[in-house]
Order: sequence, then structure tokens, then C-alpha cells
Amino acid sequence: GVQEKDCEVAVQALTREFKEEIKVGSMYPMLVQQGLAAVSIVGENMQHTPGIAGKLFGTLGRHGISVIAFAQGAKETNISFVVPAQQLSKTMNLLHNSFFLSENKVLNIFVCGVGTVGTQLIEQIRMQHATLMANQHLQLNIVGIANSRGYIFNAEGLDLTNYREQLQSAAPLDLSTINCQLSTVNNSIFVDCTASADVATTYQVLLENNISVVTANKIAASAEYNQYARLKQTALEHGVKFLFETNVGAGLPIIRTINDLRNSGDKILRIEAVLSGTLNFIFNELSANVPFSETIRRAKEQGYSEPDPRIDLSGKDVIRKIVILAREAGYPVEQDDVEQQLFVPDHYFQGSLEEFWKTLPQLDADFEAQRQTMEQKGLRWRFVATLDEGKVRVALQTVDATHPFYQLEGSNNIVLLTTERYHDYPMMIRGYGAGASVTAAGVFADIMAVSN
Repeated sequence: GVQEKDCEVAVQALTREFKEEIKVGSMYPMLVQQGLAAVSIVGENMQHTPGIAGKLFGTLGRHGISVIAFAQGAKETNISFVVPAQQLSKTMNLLHNSFFLSENKVLNIFVCGVGTVGTQLIEQIRMQHATLMANQHLQLNIVGIANSRGYIFNAEGLDLTNYREQLQSAAPLDLSTINCQLSTVNNSIFVDCTASADVATTYQVLLENNISVVTANKIAASAEYNQYARLKQTALEHGVKFLFETNVGAGLPIIRTINDLRNSGDKILRIEAVLSGTLNFIFNELSANVPFSETIRRAKEQGYSEPDPRIDLSGKDVIRKIVILAREAGYPVEQDDVEQQLFVPDHYFQGSLEEFWKTLPQLDADFEAQRQTMEQKGLRWRFVATLDEGKVRVALQTVDATHPFYQLEGSNNIVLLTTERYHDYPMMIRGYGAGASVTAAGVFADIMAVSN
């Protein structure tokens, strides 16, 4: 290694000295690499202390820093190595955190999307900051926040008391620039609280740059299976996390439980679930005094449904969720593989939203007649998603009082997992399946999983 100003002279001298060896092919011609930086970690406590080199190179490798060359002194008091110059600042920060700082660990978080879930998440992180520092020596540092118009970024951490005011004069949203900026920050996590397909397309590059991804956005995990599998494999290869617990069941630990079962050697045989809080609310509200069209209007007014309720009524959201669960259970299914038995005629999904609301009451009489018949038989409607021996189905079903789904209240979700171990008595996970605060809490839990 030489200074860049001496590079040309050094190459000429070496080429003259070894010209015969180069000529006969026993040596390659001189190769010059520029734009490098040399770093040394030094200290007497390195002597006779196993694992220092492993910790050093493991830390650098996990964060995507390539070590071009290294050397260790015979007395074990120093290790020197060479890295690309553009990664020098990140290298120094990593070494400082790993070897010289206090026992506090720092996670740098970029939150994309500040709707109801993103706003709740930022507030939960702010409220827990002191507790996590005191109890776990963990500092959660929000370095970036983005909305649909722009973003703000500060590698040292943002002031969370006025981030909305800062966003008013934010730089235009540029996902590639955000990716580059996050790549310079160690222990970074990209958190997606949007429903944007454009944001979901950035996950691959983020993971390749050793940035963990935590997302409440269902698009990536329910896209083509090859794309989903590639994201999972990339995260594994780069030693980072791709977590999406809140894609199904908001804050309920459904995906984590499935992963724990499979990792311990169990096999998922069957999944039966009510996964739409919106549809469960609709069928719980339905009564002699509240017709079908009114239940949908109430679901929209109370914030359970999408602005266009046809998205919920089409079953698309449930299809995405059961596809994600099936994949996590080990079955390579696509959305097109899902058998659909819907309960609203196809023509209601055509035309404008205004036309939908105008014609919707035409369904009320038929639904009321069916409801009365079910009431006499002691039955209730539930929109059920099922995985059985690799086959996936969503359908409106009737259940009686003996079924676990019968008493499901409000917008709650419920999942029954039948496995080789939980065969005769399936495992049941039940609770709030919608809501900004519980979804944000689920995202927060995924962030904590990255920190661990």
C-alpha cells in the first residue's frame, strides 16, 4: 500500500524490477486499486483475547463492508485492514459502536409513511425511548421520515417534536436517494407503513445493501412467489431481516408463531382463519334493523373499511393474507391459485363508487331473507380463508354455536393452526385484527426482533 501521490512511481519501479517475471508469466502485471482507506484497530487488551478478529470482520461483513486486505501484528496488539474509501465513515462508526462505546446499542430507523399507523409508531418509539435505554441499553434513533410528497433525513437523529412541520419543507421523495443515505448509516432499518407498490419495489435493493426491512405493506410478500422467495433469500444471505408480521392480523403473532412451529420441526397441515376485520364487522352488525347496505356504510364511517369498500368486499385483502400465511407455512402458492366464492355479484365491482352506493340497497332484501333463515337455525356468517393440503380457498361460510368462529366479535381476527403436533386440538390465535395502534405495536415488535 502506498499513498495515491506515489502510485504511478511505485508501479513503474515494480514493473522494472519484475519485468522478467511478468514477461514469462510467473507474475501478473501491476494492478492498481485507488480510492481506498487503511484502518487499524489497536490496543493491548487484544493480546490473548479470543474472538477479536472474528468480531471485527463479522461486524463489517454484516453491514456490507468489503475488506480488501488485512494484516495482524505478531504481538496481537493491532489489526490493520483496507476498505473502499467511501465506506470509511461507516466503518469507523461501526468499530466505534462495537468496541469503544458504552454498552448501548443504536438502531437507526427510517419510517416511510406517516398515516395513522406510521404516526402511532413514531409516537410509540418516542414514548418507549427512555425505557428501552434504561432496561435494554437500546437506543432507537429515527433518522428519516417520509410521506407521499417528500422526506427529511438526519443521520444523527430527527427531532420528533416537530417532524410534521419539517415535512412541510421536505426534499422531494426520491427512494433511490433514501437508499443511498441509509447505506451510510450502520444498524439501519427501513420501515414501510404505506400501501405503495413503488415503495415495495425498493426492498430488494435495500436488503442487498444490508438494510433490514420491516413492513406493514402486503404487496411484496403477496406478489409473485419467486419475488417473495428472492427477498427472503437476499435477507438470509446478507444477514439482515425482512419482517412483515403485521401483513396478517395487525399485531397478532400469527406469522411469528408459524415460523416458530416450522423452525422447531413441526409441519402446518391446515389453516382456517377469519382475516378481515372489515367483513367480520359487517356480518356482526347485520340484523333485522340494520340492512346489509347500512353495515357497509357503518364500516366505512368507523374506519374499518377502505375508502372504497369494494376492495374489502372483493376479498382481495383476504386473498393476499392467506397467500402470505400459506407461503410462510411452506406452500409455494400464488394469488391466482386461490379459489374464490364471493357474496357480492361481479357487476357491483364495475363502474364508479357513486353508482355502487346507489345500487347497493338492492341486495338488502336477499341478505335479510338469508339472515332470517340462518337465525332460525342458529347460524352466523363468517368470511373464511382456508389452507388445506396446499389448496387455498376464501368463501362466505355459515358456522354454528359449536364453532370457534361463532362468537368472534367486532372486527377481531381468529386463526386456527392444525399441525402434526397440534392435530386433534388446533392452536388458536385470536384478538384485534385491525386498528392503527395495534398495527403500529406489531411493527414495533418487528423492529425489536431486528435489534435482537
